[in-house]
Amino acid sequence: MTAALRLAQKGYEVTVFEKLPIAGGMMVAGIPEYRLPRDVLNIEIENIKRAGVEIKLNQALGKDFTINSMVNEEGYKAVVLAIGAHKSRKLNIEGEHMEGVYHGVDFLRDIALGNRPDVAGKRVAIVGGGDVAIDVARSAWRLGAGEVHIIYRRTRKDMPAHKEEIAAAEAEGTIFNFLTNPVRVVSENGKMTGVEVQNQVLGKFDSSARRRPVPEEGSNFVIEVDVLVPAIGQDTDLSWSDGSGIDINGGTTLVVSDALATTRPGIFAAGDAVSGPATVIQAVAQGNQVAREVDHYLRTGEVKKIPVVAGYEVMEQQFNLDDYANAHRPEMPKLLIAERRGNFNEVELGMDEVAIGEECKRCLRCDLEWLETQELAFEAVPEQILA
Repeated sequence: MTAALRLAQKGYEVTVFEKLPIAGGMMVAGIPEYRLPRDVLNIEIENIKRAGVEIKLNQALGKDFTINSMVNEEGYKAVVLAIGAHKSRKLNIEGEHMEGVYHGVDFLRDIALGNRPDVAGKRVAIVGGGDVAIDVARSAWRLGAGEVHIIYRRTRKDMPAHKEEIAAAEAEGTIFNFLTNPVRVVSENGKMTGVEVQNQVLGKFDSSARRRPVPEEGSNFVIEVDVLVPAIGQDTDLSWSDGSGIDINGGTTLVVSDALATTRPGIFAAGDAVSGPATVIQAVAQGNQVAREVDHYLRTGEVKKIPVVAGYEVMEQQFNLDDYANAHRPEMPKLLIAERRGNFNEVELGMDEVAIGEECKRCLRCDLEWLETQELAFEAVPEQILA
């Protein structure tokens, strides 16, 4: 959407082909409304359409059109693949295909599309420690789940999810099962009754700079649940790629140059399909970059990374920075926990103008916050690494 907007602003005719029946990609289909309000998102999308971008919904790459049809039949001079990472990774355990197993990205997408999963009064277990796992846990609680578990094979401090989201899930009643890993879906008369898990112990450090979980023999036990939601990561759906002339990196992402150009001339790529699952702001940044690269390519025929020239203006300081040497981040007003159940209303209510103004001034003392962050990070470094 960002790439489309920037190219339209440069005067190009831009069409977005969207697989879902609604526009917005993972922002609308993956991030719950209590975190990203739909009214704000819809205003942004309408502004992009007003800029001249045409959005065609229910159009799936490889099914309703192909790269070849776009270039050879439709006559598009450049294509940007910003198809995200919507394919959920599997647990590869016994019973995973049983009714009651509901993958995380599908769970969140169905909520967004109005097909809310029936979890009212049920026991739900989510496998994973990332933002999708936390989003599913908090969403299931809002949908009336009787009990919500998160099963994670490492410890709390190893969870890649945002720390404030983890704390919020805990405040909303999520039960965390750390150092456990699912090994089998348990059933009775063809109906899921639980998930068998195995305790883990942390071994040596791996490439992620975290200790690798090692199964503990004879430690298996069953957590009684009605719904199991794997949320252990996502990949890009590349089922369309055969015959496209576009190289794939390790079977999960698209190969691109530093100019975000794929191995086929005129075809570019950006976002999660290139980086793997990341944040909205990272996707927006790549959207801005790929628009610059496509513009340069269409004007010159050259594929080259275009540097960003950032200007700045020197302004007279209006206040004393030393007055904020001991300032602390203000607490964000939030919706009361009792008022969150049964709805997806925005949780973070925002600050008033005075608080935001003071926060902006405090931000200019980032030198102090940086030092504090470094001290905390140093304290957290394992002794083995320090040695």
